[in-house]
Order: sequence, then C-alpha cells, then structure tokens
Amino acid sequence: MLLRNLKILRKGLRWNSTGAQAARPKSRASPLTGHYVGFGLLAVTMTGLVYNDDMRQRTVETFLIAERVGAVAIATSRCFAMYLRTLNREYDTKEEYYQALSKTHKQAAETTLQALRKNGGIYIKLGQHISAMSYLLPPEWTNTMIPLQSECPESSFEEMKEMFEHDMNISLDDYFSEFEPKPIGTASLAQVHIATLRENGQKVAVKLQHPSLERFVPLDVELTAMVFDAMKKVFPEYPLTWLSDELRQSIFVELDFRNEAENAKITADYFKDYKSLTALRIPNVHAAKRRILIMEYVSGTRLDDLDYLDKHNISRSDVSSCLSHIFNNMIFQAGFVHCDPHHGNLAIRALPKRQNGHNFEIVLYDHGLYRRIPSQMKVDYARFWLAMIEKKPDEMQKYGRRFSKIEDESLFPVLAAALTGRDFEHALSGNIATPRSQKEIEVMKRALTDEGVLLDLMALLASVPRIVLLIIKTNDLTRHLDEALQNPLGLERTFFIMATYCARAVYADDTARLREKWSIFSVHRLVGSLTALWNLYSRIFLLTFYDVVFYVRELL
Repeated sequence: MLLRNLKILRKGLRWNSTGAQAARPKSRASPLTGHYVGFGLLAVTMTGLVYNDDMRQRTVETFLIAERVGAVAIATSRCFAMYLRTLNREYDTKEEYYQALSKTHKQAAETTLQALRKNGGIYIKLGQHISAMSYLLPPEWTNTMIPLQSECPESSFEEMKEMFEHDMNISLDDYFSEFEPKPIGTASLAQVHIATLRENGQKVAVKLQHPSLERFVPLDVELTAMVFDAMKKVFPEYPLTWLSDELRQSIFVELDFRNEAENAKITADYFKDYKSLTALRIPNVHAAKRRILIMEYVSGTRLDDLDYLDKHNISRSDVSSCLSHIFNNMIFQAGFVHCDPHHGNLAIRALPKRQNGHNFEIVLYDHGLYRRIPSQMKVDYARFWLAMIEKKPDEMQKYGRRFSKIEDESLFPVLAAALTGRDFEHALSGNIATPRSQKEIEVMKRALTDEGVLLDLMALLASVPRIVLLIIKTNDLTRHLDEALQNPLGLERTFFIMATYCARAVYADDTARLREKWSIFSVHRLVGSLTALWNLYSRIFLLTFYDVVFYVRELL
C-alpha cells in the first residue's frame, strides 16, 4: 500500500510544462515562475507520505518511515531555498556570482550529507556515487561526500546472526567453527566478517546484507525518484533524474548477492588466461544466497599505498600496466565491465615468489554491478579513442557522438572532457598523453562554475545511455588510481595499452564487415584485410618498442 500511495503522489508532481516547467530566464534578477509552487508541492507531498492506512496500524513502522521521509523532505527544501536565493540575486561581477554559487554548493552539499548519514542504506550509496563523480559535478559536492566512502553504519552481530540462520536454515555455530563478530569492512549495502568453515577449516569472508535494507529500500527508491522529479520541475535546466533512474535499475540487482556470485565466476573464468598481463585475482565463491555471500578470504592493501609497494619491491609501472590491461580488456574485448572499481574494491598483495611474471596480485572485490557493452557501441568507442590518440578531431567527433548517442554537436566538447578527464583544449586537440598541470586542474574546476558549461553538462548526462555514464565513471576512477601510483613511465604507456585494445576491437569489426561484403577471393577483401592487419600490428609494434625503450632506460 505504501508504494502504491507513493506512486500516486509522484504522479501528482507532474503538472503542465507551460507553467512551472518554464525555463529560468538568464537574468539573475528575474523571478523564477513556478519554482515556489514546486517547492510547496514537494513539502505537501512529503508530509502526505506519513498518512496512509497501513502505517497508522503500525506505530513503530510509521515513526521510522516518517523519520526517513522527514530527513529527505527537510534537506531537499533547505537546498531548494538556498539555490533559489542565490540564483535570484543580482551580482555586480561574474566573480561575485561564482563565489556565491560556490558557497551555496558547499552549504547544500553539507545539508544533504547530514540527511544521507541519518538515513543510511542506499542514501550512503547515493552519496558515494556523487563523491566519485569529480569529472562531472562541482568539487564542493564531490569533496563533501568523500567521508561517506568510509563512514557506513554497522549492523549488530545479533541482527546478522538472526538473518544468517533464517536464510541459510542452519545455526551460525554449526556452519562455522569460528566467526569474528566485528566486521573487517562495512559498506552501504553490507558488511564483511572473517570466519572459518567447520567442514574443512577454510578461512572465508562472509558478506552479509544489512537487514534493514529489506524494509526500507523500496521506500527509499521511490523517495529518491520523487526528489529528483521535483528538482526537475523546479530547476528544469538541471535534470538529475538519471541518477534515480540508475539507482532504480541497479540497486535491486546489487541486493541479490547471487548475481554477484555469478559475475565473480564469469570474470574469474575469463581472466584466468590473461594473468600474465593482469595479475588479477578474484576470490572464489563458496556459497551464495540472496542476502549472504561466502567467499575465499583474500586480504590485501590499497593499490595507492606507495610505502607498501616500495617495501615489497613492487614496480609501480607494472601495477599501472596491469590495471590498464584489466579494464581495457573488460571494455574493449570482453564487453563485460565492473562498474564500481573504487579504492575499496581493489587491493594489492605481495607474493612470496613470482607467478605469471609478477611478484604481486591485484585483487578485485564486489562484483555486484556489471554492465554489458553493446558490440557496436564498443567498436565506436574504440574508434573514438584511436582518433583521439592519433589527433584526428573530425573522427573523434564522429565516433564520439555515435557511441554516446548525442545529437547536439555542441555537447561534444563536454563529452570529450568527461571521457578524458582533461580540459576542453587538451581533450579536443587529442593532447592527453601528458600529465595534468595544476593550472589545467584549476581551469577545469572553474569551468564547472560556468553556467553555460553546467547546462551543457546536465543536458549531456540526461541524454546519453546509462552504460555511457558507467563507462565515464570507470574511466575516471581508474585514471585517478593511475595518477595516485605516480607511474614513472607516465601516461604514454597507459594510452599505448589502450590503443592496442582499441585496435583489436576495430580489427575484429573491420574483418567481419569485409567477410560480409566481399567473397574470400575478392581483391577488395584482400586489400582491406591487409590494411586492417597493418593498422593492428603497427600499434602493437609501437607498444612493444615503447616497452623496450623504457626497460633499457630503467636498467641504465
């Protein structure tokens, strides 16, 4: 009944676009027609959520739900009021406007952070998602949300024990000979405990979902959607409904740990033939239920722990290369991509002796969210990067727009900057193999305060397929990891590795098209095949030559 009432109330937010959805005038002093109507309607809607037959019958449930609704409603109302005041004021200079907007971003982010912390659960996950979007959102928002990456509330041991015994239909003591009550890690959706299997003495990691999610996730998904719908009505120029759409699409998949077990198995089976390139280790799955995942315990330390790398004589350039091979293989070859490769989901562990040419393993955790990249999108994306690396701006724009499905060519500079993590000048020229300077970083931060750029960015986010957003996120997270490693070989090698995978994807596509179009005895097919082969191996040769040069340089 609660969700039915929520959906009815959501429909009530959709009013005529000629009124409240009228675009905000460019002038800072102009009144925001309909914005206060949207603000008032949001408050009334949120208040109305606590009045339905089902909740009146359950006092405790009513209180908990009202508390969550209240936290969201109050924070949203405050943020709306902050932005309305700032955007309605007159400013003598652009600098004054930028300072006021930056201050409002910070205040709104802090208000939102308090609400996310209070409600926990998927709100923490939403905040983590925002914190990882430094390539798209103002730093006042992303930096404020960073604490949520490590601040997740624990569920009690008693709650976890009760859930385990209910779902597994066996007592905790009968299943494990030892079970550590204190979790070694806590995330927004689950926490992990170390235990020992009674049947064989194997040490395992037990991932247990927070029991409260079962009760609140459906409500929280609807609440989140309502907030972003209301924001779109009040600020139509800044649509963020894609965030709630992505949450709705992914959260229920992530909450079924059987999906994670299957993804882990698929990834481990695929990469077992690429260990010499990737040094990748995926913990084996022992058992999986919807809310419980029991895995092989594989410990490690953060990838960017440079002291650990130096202490164990682990080459930073080798780690960087392995990371490049892992994620470029996923994107351009396998087409099956881990979409949450943040610091907490990657670890490195030293090996007592070399295996597959490496004295370390890169451990990849949390396989709850993967996406498959459509074949044509994968090829267009590969052609985009080859054009970028080879500095061919016309082809960059052609394939960038094709893979991202954007029709407005004015959005391409924003897309190129988001994909490369560089400013417009570097992204559009293809000059991306050099490290970012502090000046460039400042230029990028300032660009996010420019209204025109921000409007283009919002339009881009609202129009591209969701898989493109996840690819951008994966690119950004792996790029930050690579920068944190302070790779002595620089970015050139990283881009050569990417170019090799792109070239293989393009070669496979070119030869497939030739087979479809021409017979095996056709001169056109022969010439086309030789050209495609030349393009592939010329890039592989460049990477090999580059490796030899740097190997010799390191010896000297």
